[in-house]
Amino acid sequence: MSDNTISILQGSTFLVSSPNGDIDAGPNQPQGLFYKDMRHLSKWKLSIEGIALDVLSADANEYYYAQHFCVPPSGTIYKNPTIAIVRRRFITDGFVEDVTVLNHGAEAEEVELRLEIGCDFADLFEVKDALAKKGEFYQKVQDRRLVLGYRRESFVRETLIGSTTPVTEETVDKLVFRITLQPKSCWNTKFHVTPMTSESVQGPVVFGSGNTTRRDLKQWLEQAPSVTCHPEAMRVYGRNLIDIAALRFYPDTMPQHSLPAAGLPWFMALFGRDSLITSYEMLPFAPELAATTLRALAEAQGKQEVELTEEEPGRILHELRFGELTHFQERPQAPYYGASDTTPLFLVLLDEYERWSGDANLVRMLEPNARAALNWIDHYGDSDGDGYIEYQRKTTLGLENQCWKDSWNSILFHDGSLARAPRATCEIQGYAYDAKVRCARLAREIWKDEEWAAELEVEAAQLKRRFNKDFWIPDRQFFALALDGEKKKVDSLCSNIGQLLWSGIVEDDKAPAVRNHLMGPKMFSGWGIRTMAEGEGGYNPIEYHNGTVWPHDCVIIAAGLARYGYRKDASDIVAGIFEASMAFRSRLPEVFAGYERTQTRFPVQYPTACLPQAWAAGSPMLGIRTLLGLEPKGDVLTSAPDPVLPFWFGTLAVEGIRGRWGRADVVAKGDDKAMLSTKQIFERILENRDELGEQKLAA
Repeated sequence: MSDNTISILQGSTFLVSSPNGDIDAGPNQPQGLFYKDMRHLSKWKLSIEGIALDVLSADANEYYYAQHFCVPPSGTIYKNPTIAIVRRRFITDGFVEDVTVLNHGAEAEEVELRLEIGCDFADLFEVKDALAKKGEFYQKVQDRRLVLGYRRESFVRETLIGSTTPVTEETVDKLVFRITLQPKSCWNTKFHVTPMTSESVQGPVVFGSGNTTRRDLKQWLEQAPSVTCHPEAMRVYGRNLIDIAALRFYPDTMPQHSLPAAGLPWFMALFGRDSLITSYEMLPFAPELAATTLRALAEAQGKQEVELTEEEPGRILHELRFGELTHFQERPQAPYYGASDTTPLFLVLLDEYERWSGDANLVRMLEPNARAALNWIDHYGDSDGDGYIEYQRKTTLGLENQCWKDSWNSILFHDGSLARAPRATCEIQGYAYDAKVRCARLAREIWKDEEWAAELEVEAAQLKRRFNKDFWIPDRQFFALALDGEKKKVDSLCSNIGQLLWSGIVEDDKAPAVRNHLMGPKMFSGWGIRTMAEGEGGYNPIEYHNGTVWPHDCVIIAAGLARYGYRKDASDIVAGIFEASMAFRSRLPEVFAGYERTQTRFPVQYPTACLPQAWAAGSPMLGIRTLLGLEPKGDVLTSAPDPVLPFWFGTLAVEGIRGRWGRADVVAKGDDKAMLSTKQIFERILENRDELGEQKLAA
């Protein structure tokens, strides 16, 4: 989100306002109160005598609570206002705003406080695409509350607005309070805003019930391992741990359990890929997220073939929405299954969760789901029987690309031309290989099916052998981004090859070449690995998937490099991501620009990046795991005997790591005497990058 907005959120409910607390949403603007994928307030403007307020200070240090300190403009720098307005907000399924008007002057003041209210009830997709509404709006005053409503056939949404203080003047689009404020006195009211659906009735939000949310956050932080290292890195860990807490989503079928929603503002919903990868990143820090994610996705696993939603038996969903367009099947997300990596990733997480937690009961319960997922990989995923998962959308409403790089133009040849569908991207084949290797272990050790385990091992070995032959580009010494519809190798150099290391599908003799490409100047920006290498026909450092840097992609690549023994390179990537986070106030956005570090000297924001975003916020956690080499071995947590830490980290200690071993502590010694200030860190890094830049220019 932009620095010009203040956001608070809880579950799938979020509120985005300007710094003074006002909401005045225009086309394509994700401002307002959103609940279950629809906007329930598009206008919420507080004024004194009809004049908008100036903001003195605003903060949302707690993700569910915001404060705005405002004054009416005086019109001159020579006169200070005597009236101040404090707006405090707390959000759950709706929100409450506590408004206090203070008179700091020595004389009584007559004040007209006006609140302008409006709601366009825009579906989140309508906000993105600026679409017109098809239903009817209505407004009424009922039981001393203002009701804003929208109806389209049986689909109904309402927003109820009430005040704890009697209103002087009330219409369907504003509330007016005429107040006499004595000297040195204050006036207060609380506005309760409650969103309603045709299926549910919400009770009013109670101001002060934030104590429950605070206790929940405190418990979340207490259960997480403590991390001790350089203060800046600790700040990155803490800030992103809170962002993960903010993005917790509670499925209707499991209201007491949470999983990660994808990100604010566009993706506050269940996303298969995002929830799976974030849960994987968080396993050493919050393993319960993985359990809920696995159960929720298993419940919604595909059972039949449906063209609109691209559902297929065994397939794991991509996205689940509850808005108007989904309800009327004008969008397919009810749920939508158009992702070809979610199904193997589901199996990867299932095994990894058991390795960490020892929760064999869940693995036994989900055995039918695992069998269905593997069947999808072999049959529905491999539609032409060539042994690879490929995708081609079945409806124009669906996604053209069904890999993690799901923008329409992400799969390009070296010359910049678009690859024809169906497409088989390389990293999905790596996920499928990893899934079969992992399920062979589960089949042997937990499901007690030795014959099936042996079959899966043979299939995995065959896939690895074929893949290294069919996808390798000998003259360029890297793996093709994909095979297109004519089985041509899509020959652009992209970060996908790094995720192949994570899955383990790369043969050992090819790993050095892959490593050299990843860590070379065309791919490594100094902050992270570019999604597409500089010099490719489609490269653009500010194109969503064709040259930007994605933190989650980088730490997965770092984990892959460490798997193949390149621990120093892995450390350099993790360091770059932590350093970028420092420039983003210790948070990690979904994506940032791929400019060379020496060119900009700070990471450049991507214009529409989600913040917070789940798999970005989980990136420091997987980075810490990679630095320490944390791996479960039976009932013991092991670590790398020779960890390589960033030069400025100092000693890295993680205490209280939960798992099947109970709690464990891991310490990697660093040079504490070399710990530097943030300024010194950046100066040292820039010196190193300047040397690399000079070498690059000389070459």
